Amino acid sequence: MKNKITIAIDGYSSTGKSTLAKRLAKKLGYIYVDTGAMYRAVSFYAMKKGFIGKDFFLKEALLECLNEIELEFKYNSALGFSEIYLNRENIENEIRSIEVSNMVSRVAAISEVRKKLVEQQQQMGLNKGIVMDGRDIGTVVFKNAEWKFFMTASADKRAKRRYKEMLDKGTKISYEEVLENVVNRDLIDTTREDSPLVKAKDAIEIDNSNLGIEETFEKVYAYVKKKI
Repeated sequence: MKNKITIAIDGYSSTGKSTLAKRLAKKLGYIYVDTGAMYRAVSFYAMKKGFIGKDFFLKEALLECLNEIELEFKYNSALGFSEIYLNRENIENEIRSIEVSNMVSRVAAISEVRKKLVEQQQQMGLNKGIVMDGRDIGTVVFKNAEWKFFMTASADKRAKRRYKEMLDKGTKISYEEVLENVVNRDLIDTTREDSPLVKAKDAIEIDNSNLGIEETFEKVYAYVKKKI
């Protein structure tokens, strides 16, 4: 496609950011980058090393090992999207667990971690033609993105979506646990000192509390077509 642009999608957890971004990228023939997966991968690494748990976080130990963390995305043609690899190991499924979800906001709040990953993300988008989703894409990573969207929905709706998703994968968990995770992540993401989750002034807010996947996509794609 001519006139390649950068599309930044930010918002709260479980608002369908990744689903929307994947579909937009496929429709446009763009590169898709799931920045949340990158933070999850670092969190997974910290958990495996014993640097973080429910009641502790050895931040300095993690920082000393940052240079040992190698992240890359590899396209899976069977799935139709790229999966994340940590030190050449596919961890796409492992990082989606509730255990990782409970740790990721704490790891993502570390300035040194954010600096390392933001630099990588900016390199990925140098040539445009990219759709990237996360928490600070429109406010930090790509401040000059041609389109910025901010996804939101009620905590209850988001928890129900996440709960169903996990049940479908065979994960044994209660709705109350999922809701607690959603609320806790919101609090940490919006109150951290470094790059808190906020809506960029020029971002278009999409509340999909009562919108399905198809309706959300069509609403966002209608905007995107104007600049393609």
